[in-house]
Amino acid sequence: MDKATSGGNPSTDPQEFINYVARETNKVLEMFSASGGDDIFRQFTQSWTELATRSLEDPTVWIRAIADYQQAQFNLWRNLMNGTSSESPVVHPDRGDRRFQSEEWSNNPIYDYIKQSYLLTSRMLVDMAANAKLAPSEQAKLEFYTKQYVDALSPTNFAITNPEVLQQAMETKGQSLVDGLKNLLSDIEKGRISMTDESAFELGTNLATTEGAVVFQNKLFQLIHYKPEGDQVYERPTLIVPPSINKFYILDLQPHNSFVKYCIEQGQNVFLVSWLNPSADQRDLSWDDYVADGVIKAIEVTREISGADKLNAVAWCVGGTLLTTALAVLANRKDTSVGSATFLTTLTDFSNPGDLCVFIDDYQVKQLESKINSQGILNGRELATSFNMLRSNDLIWSYVVNNYLKGQTPPPFDILYWNSDSTNLPAAMYTFYINKMYLENKLVEPNALEICGEPIDLGKIKIPCYFLSTIEDHIAPWKGTFNATETFGSNIEFVLGASGHVAGVINPASKNRRNYWIKGEQGKGADHWLETAERQEGSWWPNWAEWLRRRAGKKVDAPKHYGNDTHTVIEPAPGSYVRARID
Repeated sequence: MDKATSGGNPSTDPQEFINYVARETNKVLEMFSASGGDDIFRQFTQSWTELATRSLEDPTVWIRAIADYQQAQFNLWRNLMNGTSSESPVVHPDRGDRRFQSEEWSNNPIYDYIKQSYLLTSRMLVDMAANAKLAPSEQAKLEFYTKQYVDALSPTNFAITNPEVLQQAMETKGQSLVDGLKNLLSDIEKGRISMTDESAFELGTNLATTEGAVVFQNKLFQLIHYKPEGDQVYERPTLIVPPSINKFYILDLQPHNSFVKYCIEQGQNVFLVSWLNPSADQRDLSWDDYVADGVIKAIEVTREISGADKLNAVAWCVGGTLLTTALAVLANRKDTSVGSATFLTTLTDFSNPGDLCVFIDDYQVKQLESKINSQGILNGRELATSFNMLRSNDLIWSYVVNNYLKGQTPPPFDILYWNSDSTNLPAAMYTFYINKMYLENKLVEPNALEICGEPIDLGKIKIPCYFLSTIEDHIAPWKGTFNATETFGSNIEFVLGASGHVAGVINPASKNRRNYWIKGEQGKGADHWLETAERQEGSWWPNWAEWLRRRAGKKVDAPKHYGNDTHTVIEPAPGSYVRARID
């Protein structure tokens, strides 16, 4: 055993400790490079080189920006010398910026100066990027990587310039810094930043606890059948298709915020797809496989078990895109197995991919393709890092400060535990998805794609659909999801919820929080829809439950056991597929 790690703690021998930290630092650098850090720096440099080149055509923009910045810095120095820096700040943090909440940032002149000087500098860089007037794709990348750069250099991220960190170090006589180092070394071993107290959760114990059983499995998924609560259920079962890009239990966290449990309480006979967490051995699993052996197979088995002629399908995010293609395949085959479909924050038209556009261009996609074709999978950790970068202050740097500089363990939070439980994607499936959907946007082009031997035309989807989008969604922007109202051939109930991609969906009816919009006028674009929509207070869940009830058929006796004679119990829910971790 390495002396430096004996007993799980760094050695007290100075030379051994130095050697150990050096080795672990190299691991950090390797992690940074492997997770795309080199490419991030390249993108930032390339974007600013492009900006500088374009600005030579009209240097007055630079001159004006620098002059304004120098004047603001002069005013800041003047206020500092006059002792009025905190009383008459030159610049304020943006609304919602929680980095400078400590009173020390305002009451101590030195830290107040550091804060304001940083805000002035970062704002100048961000404004210059925003006014660059490059091509749309290059403009988006410039603004994104500039934001990453200025966020990384915040004085809150360094112990020597963060008064909260120094104060805690003094109060604990340095123990907080020691604890922070231990947290850092632990996270290096994990290969990711800890966002919650992971020891506080265990699947099947206090997460994913809704009673049920796995009644079918194949190379792609396990099918869970949940236990009804009453003596009767609606005759049409509900099949839930989560995203394959994450694990299903975001829909079954704890009893008070479980969407699955809510469905059961509404009298639904609930089945759910739990996707395989693939390894490199499953590299050849394709989009066609996920549709045929995944979604369509789950539909077949659910109908066989329930005995119903039709079912109601519910899908989220990538699961919704998979369900869309499956419905188009079934429509071509004149298969009417699905009576209605609910889509939660789902893109079918990828012309507006939101903040993810900064990662999607021919060069970056080809670089990533080469990497995952070599590895066989898109590693879930890398995917999680990309999503976290979209909100780096909240999902990266706040934890760097809390965990490593302050030496604290983040509090238990079920959604963040789920967020850290990453899922891989097979190389074949992912390359098809990123190219045909994001880069080429072929799904909305009639007959441009062939899936499972069928030409795909979304206009052939005629069943009633419920689309739930969220107004702050940065992964599936609601105006992009709204386009389904114009490409599907069915009657669509479009509902817009408050908040973002996850919190807007997991909005339990029991808490009656937030709000949503309904009944806007379709056919004149997303903005017009919102202008004419009715605002409703509380959760969207009851609105959806009533919509589904009208399509669920009559009440019948609830099943007395899981599955049927053909599809018997394999193991209790949540099953083994969901337990496979990348760690």
